[in-house]
Amino acid sequence: MTGDTLSGPERPPQAGGPPGQLVVMLHGVGADGNDLIGLAEPWAERLPKAHFIAPDAPEACDMAPTGRQWFSLQDRSADALLAGVANVAPALNGFIDARLAAFGLSDRQLALVGFSQGTMISLYIAFRRARACAGVLGYSGALVGAERLAAEIVARPPTMLVHGDADEIVPVAATLHAAQVLGGLDAPCQWHISQGVGHGIAPDGLEIGGRFLADAFAA
Repeated sequence: MTGDTLSGPERPPQAGGPPGQLVVMLHGVGADGNDLIGLAEPWAERLPKAHFIAPDAPEACDMAPTGRQWFSLQDRSADALLAGVANVAPALNGFIDARLAAFGLSDRQLALVGFSQGTMISLYIAFRRARACAGVLGYSGALVGAERLAAEIVARPPTMLVHGDADEIVPVAATLHAAQVLGGLDAPCQWHISQGVGHGIAPDGLEIGGRFLADAFAA
């Protein structure tokens, strides 16, 4: 898999003209880019110059009859998760670099948004890229390879983690652990727990995410 093989739904800047920012949105297992691109609609008012793109994961989901996956979750051991994110990272970095170059943008004008498995990948990539992006927004995910991050961290972009306290797929403790690890590495991290919310994005999380992205680009 290479970056030029990835594609997915896009939404150009609401303001028209060339993009001033790029928001890359990475979906979860069993979904595809259409699952997240809809978030561009409520966020576009705050981010009128942003171009949104939600690439489809390269593999057919091996746990459902439809949808895509970035890597298999049949084995959820720490080693398997780390191997999964590390394997897909080069292609996604290539995809991101190519889109930034095409728009004439820098990492400072890039934000990563992830949901579930997409958050795992976003967090893995963001702290290992040569230059810090504007921000990382992760919903219902986890920090894979946390024990290795101190030795591998290169960039420290602002991060916002949002999780439902009733998540039955990825426990909310995963976000609290990620925030603790990032804080210990002097990586600025905020977090929010949506009350009574399962494995999804609630209105409060949507609002907080949009505000975070606007502030990250403006900083």
